[in-house]
Amino acid sequence: MDLVAPVVVEPLRRRRCSECHQGPLERMVVEFNAPVCLDCADLGHLVFLRRGDTALTRRAREGSALWAVVVRHNRRRTRYERQGLLVEEAALARAEAACLADAEARARRRARDAARRAARDAEITVALRAEILRLFPGCPAERAARIAAHASAKGSGRVGRTAAGRALDPGAVTAAVRAAVRHVDTDYDALLMAGVPRHQARARIAPAVETVLTSWRTGAASDGLRSVRAEERAG
Repeated sequence: MDLVAPVVVEPLRRRRCSECHQGPLERMVVEFNAPVCLDCADLGHLVFLRRGDTALTRRAREGSALWAVVVRHNRRRTRYERQGLLVEEAALARAEAACLADAEARARRRARDAARRAARDAEITVALRAEILRLFPGCPAERAARIAAHASAKGSGRVGRTAAGRALDPGAVTAAVRAAVRHVDTDYDALLMAGVPRHQARARIAPAVETVLTSWRTGAASDGLRSVRAEERAG
């Protein structure tokens, strides 16, 4: 049977329990569209474990007979985001002891995983740079390297971190180059700071962007592209 954990909400405004009328509530359960405090919801004996430590969270959840997910509404992103868990105090104590016992081994594993991720990230950046120079042979090698590093930065959500970007989809790569040209080679940022709406600003600088892209597409192969090809032949 699949487990369905109770959901506890951290309210953004002052609320009182619809049953015992205590408040304001730090956390509450919503039942029939009404706020209910944790004591009335039979969750008052649980303790809060903030998100962040994956191993501790997993062990505490697995060791707790009753647990609940704590969320808070993010108005800017218009969604609920997880803040942590409510778990039994004894389960949390056991989880903390277990994490202390194997902390060194988990630290070594994290270091190995981080090294592997760094190597993969470097490979993504190198491959993206080579593809930029293939599609835009007139692009200066140093500029291609900066675009690739920016587009593939970990956690950025930019083109280089998407599935299309990692697959070196020409459309995704071109989008990364166009974005770089827009910010560096035009007065696009100045227009935004002057209050020009984004779509209007893009329309105004579009000819300048296309001029740069056309020159890079039709330009002679740069030294950077020739060096990349030489490296490929040597490999």
